[in-house]
Amino acid sequence: MAVSKTSLIFNDAAFAIGQISRTLVSHRPPLSSDQRSFYFRLQDSLVLDSKMSARNIARFWEWGRKIICVGRNYADHAKELKNAIPSEPVLFLKPPSAYIREGSPILVPFYTSNLHHEVELGVVIGKGGTAIPQSSAMDHVAGYVLCLDMTARDIQDECKSKGLPWTLAKAFNTSCPISDFIPKEKIPDPGSINLWLKVNNILKQNGSTSQMIFSIPYLINYISEIISLEEGDLILTGTPKGVSSVQEHDELQAGIDGIVTMTFTVDRKR
Repeated sequence: MAVSKTSLIFNDAAFAIGQISRTLVSHRPPLSSDQRSFYFRLQDSLVLDSKMSARNIARFWEWGRKIICVGRNYADHAKELKNAIPSEPVLFLKPPSAYIREGSPILVPFYTSNLHHEVELGVVIGKGGTAIPQSSAMDHVAGYVLCLDMTARDIQDECKSKGLPWTLAKAFNTSCPISDFIPKEKIPDPGSINLWLKVNNILKQNGSTSQMIFSIPYLINYISEIISLEEGDLILTGTPKGVSSVQEHDELQAGIDGIVTMTFTVDRKR
């Protein structure tokens, strides 16, 4: 008896893939070319779905597709760079190739002489969506990471003066160092945690996320109205005041009080 398309209802992808393989090999009478094409497409789709479901959100940097950054989200930081306080979020992007983990150095791009650190709370998206309401925004959060938004400040200033995008200043390789993944349950109130950063053991940045101009639910809503969010995306939520220049061989230590710390060294791209 021929197997109809509508009767193929499987709860387990591995079982389904096996069933399809057996159908392709042993079905009698032999399947037509159109039927075989259908089963091959279905099998490919199930393989893809099973791979996607096996993705580990705790290693989002290996497969997440976007890093969406929020500039000037702390008033004191905007002021220290002589920028106006924004009335709506300032967004820019980094590519996933910007990620680095502890053990890898931050590389100073050859074209800058003024590389700055910016310590930030990163929000890891666990459930995608478009136009996500603020009221349910936190349901889309899987967890957090501590991040550095490394910035070629001289290049950024030049780009701003010319009305150009900040890509060269913000999106270079190694521009997004991150900590280990922090499950959502470990930070019950992300709007009230303390971030800090030291350069060569000298405290440079120390601020609370309570100082953010735009809250995490607001940012998720605002961003998803413009750019659909996907599982594995990362939102950098802005940096407190105290940004400063780093040099080759400097050691950067950063942390969230009581939650996580991380250490990176600075090297120069050869």
